[in-house]
Parts: sequence; C-alpha cells; structure tokens
Amino acid sequence: MVKIIVFDSGLGSLSIIKAIQKICKSDIIYFADQKNFPYGKKSKKQLGIIINQTIKLLEENFSPDLIVMASNTPSLMVKIKNKKVIRVNPPIKEAMLLSKTKNIAVLGTQAAIKSKSLSRYIKKFNFSKNKIYRVNSSALVDLVESNKFVTNKTYCKKIIRKILSDVFSDKIDVATLSSTHLSFLKSLLSSEFPHVKFVDPVDIVANKVLANIKIESKKNTIKIFTSGNVKLFEKNLHKLGIKNKVNFLST
Repeated sequence: MVKIIVFDSGLGSLSIIKAIQKICKSDIIYFADQKNFPYGKKSKKQLGIIINQTIKLLEENFSPDLIVMASNTPSLMVKIKNKKVIRVNPPIKEAMLLSKTKNIAVLGTQAAIKSKSLSRYIKKFNFSKNKIYRVNSSALVDLVESNKFVTNKTYCKKIIRKILSDVFSDKIDVATLSSTHLSFLKSLLSSEFPHVKFVDPVDIVANKVLANIKIESKKNTIKIFTSGNVKLFEKNLHKLGIKNKVNFLST
C-alpha cells in the first residue's frame, strides 16, 4: 500500500490527484488547507510557518510515503528539509521548447509572481535571449476556489479577458499554468486565446510520484480533509462530481 498526501490551500490539489490516479494506483489523502487560503497572498515568512507546520501535522497524523505540495507558491518560496516532499514548479523549460516566438507568460499567484524565488528559478534555465512575462493570476485562482468556473462560466470568461487580453499579444504564444487551480480553467483559457498553448505541470508531478513509488496499491482510494468549512467544501466537491465524505483536520 502506497500512502500519498496531496495538499494545497483548496481545490487545486484535485488536478494533481487526477493526474496521479491516471498513471498509478495509490491511497491518497487529500488535505485542503482552506483555513489558510489563499497561499498566493501570504508573505514568504507566513508561508514558511504555515507549510512547515502543515507538513509536520500531516506526518504525525498519517505517516505518508510521499507528500505532494500541490501549490506552486510554497514550492517556489519555502525551504523544505523533508525528503518525502515533491514540489510543483513552473514548467518554464517545457514552455520555452514549445514557444516559436520565445516569448512566454508565467501565470501564477500574486506572491509567486512578485517573489525573488521565481526570479532565481527562471535564471537557472539561462534563457537570456527569451522574454518571460509574469502575470498575477490570483483573481483566476479565486474563480476556481469559489466554484464559479462551474456555476458561472460567462462571468469567468469576462474576468479571464479582463486580466489576460492585454498580456496575450501576438508575441506570447505559450503560457505556464503555475497554480494548480488554473488547471481547471484550461479549456476556458484555450477557447478565449486559441493562439496560446497552456502548459500544465500536473503530468510532470504525477510522473515524479510514479518514479518514487516502489509498490503500487491494489486500487485507487482517496480520503479528504479540510481545515475549513466541511459542509461548504463537500457542497463544492459535489458540484465537481466528487461524493466523498469530507473530514475536518485542525491546523
């Protein structure tokens, strides 16, 4: 039996979980730390305290084999010593290889986009002749967490156009979905901006998980926890077709 914890501040983890379950059988514990939503508006210091306390809590309660930190923001900004932790980082290299114009956009949360950590991460790839545009997409993350991407697609399209129309000029032909929440908006983003390819890191993370698994479980199972409102989270999950019981976990 392989026990994997996948956590972030809300619904974003589901995009990673779906990708993991496609390629390997495992017992997944999904923790939505909604008490601390959104991670993308926290300072580096605040995030460091939250994430390290959360990982300690999850280790003590569940003794997992792997922990997937399913959020780009802490993956970029927080130092983690625990070797079980798998991060999700912006797929910048993959985006540059796809781009014909060598002009790409990184869509992420406010904290990640403004961080020195992202600057250092970008420098590692040495794309000196290329341009990388950073786009604060926290408002798009909110569309997912509020479930408006299911209940009000017209409104979502309006917000998407408002935030991205000026950014996605003819130069930019590839963008990274550097928040796991944004995976849920991929079809809407593609329909609004058909000339842009959107690179989602979920499959990269799922393959990292598979590479670290020695023995698969007999079937896929999932247990769901939240640090927020259990009933409201259950209601939002039901709209996504997920009928599992949600349990409360205090942070």
